[in-house]
Amino acid sequence: MQDTSRRIPAEMVQAALRAAERLGKDVADVPVQAIAREAGVSRSTLLRRLGGSRQALDEAVRAAGVDPGGQRPVRERAIEAGAQLIGEHGLAVFTLETVAASAQCSVYSLYAAFGGRDELLRAIFETYSPILDVEKTISGPRADLRETVATIYRLLVEALDREPRVLPAMLAETLARPHEPVLQSLRRHFVPRMLAGLGQWFADEMAAGRIRTLPVPLLMHQLVGPVLLHFMTRPATGQVPGLDLPDTEETCAIFAEAFLRAVALP
Repeated sequence: MQDTSRRIPAEMVQAALRAAERLGKDVADVPVQAIAREAGVSRSTLLRRLGGSRQALDEAVRAAGVDPGGQRPVRERAIEAGAQLIGEHGLAVFTLETVAASAQCSVYSLYAAFGGRDELLRAIFETYSPILDVEKTISGPRADLRETVATIYRLLVEALDREPRVLPAMLAETLARPHEPVLQSLRRHFVPRMLAGLGQWFADEMAAGRIRTLPVPLLMHQLVGPVLLHFMTRPATGQVPGLDLPDTEETCAIFAEAFLRAVALP
């Protein structure tokens, strides 16, 4: 099917969006006459530039990242659809084409909203990982060390259990295909960010004499490694007959205590 949205002048798209905002309606519900008036042309001129049909204008508006029929923005739908695909099938099926089909938008509109596949994946990871909440926790007013560690564990476990299960799927892909280009792009973006966030928090705690002076990457591994391993394998471990696991809250408390015993100073 030929994409007619590219032939619509950008000023016509902007006129349609302005008219929709002024009238408080979806673009698809705005009369052609109102769009023509906003664009400063006659109705017949507008229709001639649209090729005689409203459909091309609606497609151009959709390609610009706004659904003409009142659906949620393309960005929101794409993040949700992409997360669902990753959670169910992994990164192997994650393409702009499959996300566009699932989100009911065009590939062109995904480029307009994100710029490309890597940027869309970053947005999905940021939405479904605990990174934003952890950054908020460690950048706020300084709390008790034990309480902060317990909060980080709760946020991590919530992200691992959240549906769609994006974080477990991405971790599994990282272990299976560590050299995958899209995963390398994620690492280049988020690892410096994590070092700036958690790394600064660790540096502050070391400077205050609350934890031992250790290399920051090793502190990060000590903090999240055991919890990640446990909760990634917990579904399978829980099926072993006669093996009783403590509940999630108690498990987090045990790991927090183990971390503090390893690195905290009196």
